[in-house]
Amino acid sequence: MARTIIGIGETVLDIVFRNAQPQAAVPGGSVFNSMVSLGRTAGKLFPDVKLLMESQLGDDYVADIVAEFMAANGVGIEGMQRVEGQSVVSLALLDENNNAHYEFFRDKGLPPFRTPDTAIRKDDIAIFGSFFAVSPTTGKQTHEFIRRAQQAGAIVYYDVNFRKNHPANQEAIEANIALADMVRASSDDLENLYGYSDAARLYEERISRLCPNFICTRGAEDAEVFSPGVRRTYPTAKVAKLVSTIGAGDNFNAGIIFGLVRYGLGKDDVRSLSEDDWGRLVPTAMAFSAEVCGSMFNYVSPDFIQNL
Repeated sequence: MARTIIGIGETVLDIVFRNAQPQAAVPGGSVFNSMVSLGRTAGKLFPDVKLLMESQLGDDYVADIVAEFMAANGVGIEGMQRVEGQSVVSLALLDENNNAHYEFFRDKGLPPFRTPDTAIRKDDIAIFGSFFAVSPTTGKQTHEFIRRAQQAGAIVYYDVNFRKNHPANQEAIEANIALADMVRASSDDLENLYGYSDAARLYEERISRLCPNFICTRGAEDAEVFSPGVRRTYPTAKVAKLVSTIGAGDNFNAGIIFGLVRYGLGKDDVRSLSEDDWGRLVPTAMAFSAEVCGSMFNYVSPDFIQNL
């Protein structure tokens, strides 16, 4: 099936610190991480699949690093809006458990992000989420693009990725959930957004009326899946040596999307995913997530393709 995977979200350069010392500098961003992992897997295994990232970069050296990295990993740069100003840089501060806390440095003088006009077809896949999807400066444009993707018959995948310091509310998040065919949230996202993390209760009371397919991940604990007629938990994949949890959720998302491509699941299929479908999708997503937790990088290694 010829299809395009389109990601829309923030692109940054992550400088990773441990014990107050820099360890690595890698291009990142929640959706960006997913797209790079998909470029290294789906982009290699399925020649008919095209990958495209919609985002904004400045006109600086950081932007050059990011654009070159994207091209080298099979992610199209046609949707990157290069504007005058500085690209976003973040400090990813690893704690004693290798969990990351972030500090972002943004140029507030950048021109506004323009709503992308990329062509979208039925059974293409659009992924969005995190702060970019609710930000006062990019949320509206993202919502407009995703609505067009939905109307065109693309599969829409939404990663809530809600932090305590995000200037957003339930209404903004749920407006995005309502556009999605599949939505993932961590237990922390749910706690931050609703004050509790009972995924089954939230699916029944709020999410099911907005989106049929809901995945709740819980770090190293089992993930829960909810869709019409299906309620299942899936164990996480084992990590031989935990190095960093940066990108774990992003790569879980990449694994789900990789599975949709591998198993030829289109828009009509995701409306009624079976237990067998989930049984193929979620373990794949767990493998992607475990792979990235064993390295300092935000995406699966180029060699990971040999395990698929």
